[in-house]
Amino acid sequence: MERLTEPLVRDGGKLRPASWEEALTRAAAGFEAARRQGPQAFGMFSCSKTTNEMNYMAQKFTRAVMHSNNIDSCNRT
Repeated sequence: MERLTEPLVRDGGKLRPASWEEALTRAAAGFEAARRQGPQAFGMFSCSKTTNEMNYMAQKFTRAVMHSNNIDSCNRT
């Protein structure tokens, strides 16, 4: 199995290589589109096996940036 060495973006249903600038711009546009739809349009799953700092960052991003309370870190196990 080969590792990716550059970002890929989907055009017309097919993946193609892209610059980091294009890939990050598209990702940011996707987050912005979800944010415009309202807080119920976005949810975040975080892993209970990751660090507390990473889970904190995930919940901060979800609440402060995306204005959503839809976050689950699977801490029930």
